[in-house]
Parts: sequence; C-alpha cells; structure tokens
Amino acid sequence: MGAWAVWLLIAALLGIAELLTLTFALGLLAVAALAAGLTGALGLPLAGQLAVFAAGSVAGIAVVRPIAHRHIRQPPPLRTGTAALVGREALTLTEVSRAGGRARIGGEEWSARPYDPDLVIPAGAAADVLAIEGATALLYPVPGGPVEESP
Repeated sequence: MGAWAVWLLIAALLGIAELLTLTFALGLLAVAALAAGLTGALGLPLAGQLAVFAAGSVAGIAVVRPIAHRHIRQPPPLRTGTAALVGREALTLTEVSRAGGRARIGGEEWSARPYDPDLVIPAGAAADVLAIEGATALLYPVPGGPVEESP
C-alpha cells in the first residue's frame, strides 16, 4: 500500500471523527491529509507529503478555523420596524374583516385586515400578526378563539 493510500485513509478517519465531534479542527486536518495524499499520488516523496500536510494543517487551523468561528458566533440579525411585529400577538379592538378593522399590537393601535379575506375576527379576540402591508397588519386568529366566516 502506497503512502498516498495511507493519507487518504487518515483523511477519511479524520473526516468521520469530525462528523462525530463537530470541532471543525479535525475536518481541516482531513483536508490537509487529503492534500498530502494527492501529492503522494503525484509522486512527491514522503518528506514533501509531510510538508504539504503540515502547511495545510497550519493554514487551516490558524487561518480558516478562526474565520469560521467568527461566522458561527455572529448574533442573529435583529428585526426592527414593522418586521419586528410579525409573529407577535395582537388584540382586536374592533371587528376585523376584509373591509378593515383596528388592532392593538405591542401597545400601538394599527389598522388591520384578516390574512384570509373570508374570515371575520370579532372585537376582543387574540390574533397572530402574519404580515405587515404598509400601515395595515394582516392578522390570523389564535386557534380556539371566536372566528366567523364572512357571508
């Protein structure tokens, strides 16, 4: 068995270990071992293969891993403005139908329509904000609350 085959076996074992541990370091070492195996298959002597493995390992651990960790640890994007209202619960102040209505969302009064135009949400019902179109909230009643079908 040639040295290149040993490198490929090492790369496969490191790849499997990465899948089990999710450290991202073993995956980079697997890539370095794969590069060393490919250089061995091209006929580079063992010293050259070791140099390729060492250079690939150092480059991966010192350069790629910190960049990947920075991207993984970024905070989730903040939703602001009307996007922050989507998913919140609203309280209908008036009957909300296809013709319109009013609802209180987060302490503010909004014009509202039902998301499904065939629904009528009675006053005082809880509803979820599914979308905001301009200055109008599109609402869907919370399951279990009173809902009427429009005529």
